[in-house]
Amino acid sequence: MNGAKSEPLTAEFSLVADSLKLWAETAGGTTVLINVSENHTFRIDGTGGTQHILRLHRPHYQSRTAINSELAWLQALAATTDIPVPKPLLAIDGELLQEVAPDRFAALFRFEQGREPKPDEDLAPLFAVLGRYAATAHLHIETWEQPERFVRPIWDAIGLLEPAGLWGDWRKAPHVEGEVLEDLLALDAALRQRLHAYGTDIDRFGLIHADMRLGNLLVDEDQVTLLDFDDCGFGWFLYDLAASLSFFETSPQVPALIRSWLTAYMQVRPLKTEDVAMIDTLILLRRMALLAWISSHADTDLAKAHADRFAADTAAMARRYLARG
Repeated sequence: MNGAKSEPLTAEFSLVADSLKLWAETAGGTTVLINVSENHTFRIDGTGGTQHILRLHRPHYQSRTAINSELAWLQALAATTDIPVPKPLLAIDGELLQEVAPDRFAALFRFEQGREPKPDEDLAPLFAVLGRYAATAHLHIETWEQPERFVRPIWDAIGLLEPAGLWGDWRKAPHVEGEVLEDLLALDAALRQRLHAYGTDIDRFGLIHADMRLGNLLVDEDQVTLLDFDDCGFGWFLYDLAASLSFFETSPQVPALIRSWLTAYMQVRPLKTEDVAMIDTLILLRRMALLAWISSHADTDLAKAHADRFAADTAAMARRYLARG
């Protein structure tokens, strides 16, 4: 999840500047902060006009093994699928991941061209691309032999809804009180029950991107690059669809976007009726995850932009969902 903070942090700038010598491509370059959330993301401008992306990981969020697992999947997708993804680059010592300070890891990526799409655009063609990407990635993991030490988060009901969840506690989000809290507690219980009944069989639950939202896409004419695998982990496959709708789940475009995504997905990988029936449940699960993220990232611009209405709007969605039974 990305969401820039209001102000850059001097310590991170200094740490990155001291680390540029670790990669031949960035030695002597200058740093520009472009995003802060779980991690700090910098553009490195080289002396010869080159550009690269350096990701400085937040301490204690992902372990060395977990980050190396993410990078291994990125390399495998780049090698065996047609999904445009970031390309991690080796440092001078031949490793992708560098420990630039105690428990502070950094990775360098090739710079990718493009712009972030916006919710008020006609997104149906883009969602067809995302559906194809998701299906391709989900097919890929059915045959991909993971490295022996492969560790990634688990994006299930426990990981997302518990007070000690991966993104924080949704109960601590702004304006979660009174009737809103009651509605969300009822939703929490229903989500847990329905997801438990749906289950985690291998045809519906596996390694996913988990954050395939507009802010993690770069559109450059006909090419769409899928960014930010930092939250990839194990979850329900259709959670990737839910994540694509992040922060605009109430848009009138959503039904058409879901149809576009599903049509493209099922041209690559089949789905069962019971899978499609879980879409609304997974959209609400994602919505609760975002509420938790807002609670734990209140100082980011993205959280500030949505804090006033997000809980109330989620409660309204919950009431409609629960009324359908």
